[in-house]
Amino acid sequence: MSAVEPGATAPSAPETLSQVDKPRRRLSVVRVLLGVVLVVALSSGGYLGWQWWGSAQAADAYDPWFAGYVDVTATPTYDFEASAERAGSDVVLSFIVADAEEPCTPSWGTYYTLDEAADELDLDRRLARVTQLDGQVVVSFGGLLNTELGTGCTDTTKLTAAYAAVLDRYDVTTIDLDLEGENLTDSAAAKRRATAIAELQADRRGAGDDLAVWLTLPVGTFGLTEDGTDAVTAMLDAKVDLAGVNLMTMDYGSSKDADETMAEASIRAVTAAHGQIGTLYSRAGTELTDATVWSKIGMTPMAGQNDVPDEVFDLDDARAVNAFAKEQKIGRMSLWSLNRDTTCGSNYADLTRVSDSCSGIDQGDETFVGVLGKGFTGRPVTAAASVTTDEAKDIESIIDDPDTSPYSIWAEESSYLEGTKVVWHRNVYQTKWWTRGDLPDNPVLNEWETPWVLIGPVMPGETPIPKPTLPAGTYPTWDGTAIYEKGTLILFDGVPYESKWWNQGESPDAAAADPDGSPWSVLADAEVEKLLEALPQ
Repeated sequence: MSAVEPGATAPSAPETLSQVDKPRRRLSVVRVLLGVVLVVALSSGGYLGWQWWGSAQAADAYDPWFAGYVDVTATPTYDFEASAERAGSDVVLSFIVADAEEPCTPSWGTYYTLDEAADELDLDRRLARVTQLDGQVVVSFGGLLNTELGTGCTDTTKLTAAYAAVLDRYDVTTIDLDLEGENLTDSAAAKRRATAIAELQADRRGAGDDLAVWLTLPVGTFGLTEDGTDAVTAMLDAKVDLAGVNLMTMDYGSSKDADETMAEASIRAVTAAHGQIGTLYSRAGTELTDATVWSKIGMTPMAGQNDVPDEVFDLDDARAVNAFAKEQKIGRMSLWSLNRDTTCGSNYADLTRVSDSCSGIDQGDETFVGVLGKGFTGRPVTAAASVTTDEAKDIESIIDDPDTSPYSIWAEESSYLEGTKVVWHRNVYQTKWWTRGDLPDNPVLNEWETPWVLIGPVMPGETPIPKPTLPAGTYPTWDGTAIYEKGTLILFDGVPYESKWWNQGESPDAAAADPDGSPWSVLADAEVEKLLEALPQ
């Protein structure tokens, strides 16, 4: 995940999980209420949403897991094999990278081959102890500051063998591909990596073994970067069955608003990425329900002080993120890092300088593991057995019922003025500008590509919201024979309308279906409410 070297300028754009020179590592990585979640929903559109309907598959298979990252080569050494907390017993070991001299040979941070790590770090023995204590291990490849195997090893056959050597050595069923920096932007490497992983996954599954593949990617409050969406696309094009996309919810830089908490920024980022991931699957030919997409999302905040000096992820942020993650039912929660999940000692003077062994904040008796891991009771090995299936039939089976919808059902032939609300696929959408024929849930990668903003789901028991009416006599009742000048106010079934231009015989009833062509516009609810308040009681 991301790091800032001594004397360097903090990043202004989203960064990530990292690894630096061995003796000293510079590591990166309740106030959120319903209103915050609503604001997040209002900021996004297209595929993004809370579909009230969900996937039965996702609900049945949902078994979220927590595992914190451990920097294997950091000093002082972190005793991950002896966690006192249940949530801390499953670990993501980082980072396997290309050997500096032999790029098709896996190494731990370029410092140790797999055999050297067994000898000098006692790694194999410590992992055996994890198993004895009922812990589970995930291995992470990549990181920010070294060369990931797929980037360094240009022979796909040797690359596949390198990944397989790590899986066999540590007997893991879940891997994490942490792609950052040049490892993320190298398109040739992306293709090689995806080809190798697809072959490896197919071979393992063909032999009856599980292999879950997670992509860990940087994220801004706007969602995934273009390089990030390209990385997901490369995997899907190669037919890799991704377990999910783990989002590095940290180091937002300039994409974070000054008055946002880290929890609010993280919720905004993950909600935007949710829409992007659903769209990427749709473009790859696999339709997934909202619920399934949420189950394919992971979150990895950075404990305490982030690399960006003004960004501090505290325990209140952790509680808010945990509540959001459980509400949306994301599939995975992680932490950068277990090494840092403790209050700094009194001899650590500059708390704004990121430490590799403490968080930079006063944690009291609490841990980030304990807060973030609450409710994540699943295990990586169990989740690794999940297989992604197309859910187009589930989506197509959704029928919008006018009798149980608060607003009119979207229709392709209708035009909609700015601010109009409609129901589509059991969700409420609102227009950002005039539109006709644009599907409210049309898959888009960025919110500016759609005229629709998702407000939220149609709630159980809802019925059509009646238009506010005014008492008879407040304005004249519409008369088909009368002539109306621009600005004339009338009542039609008690609902007030204003004439947009001269007209005669044009029924206000057509205004809802054809707001552009109708000479009548209904008065806004707020205006009607003001008029009602002004009327004598």
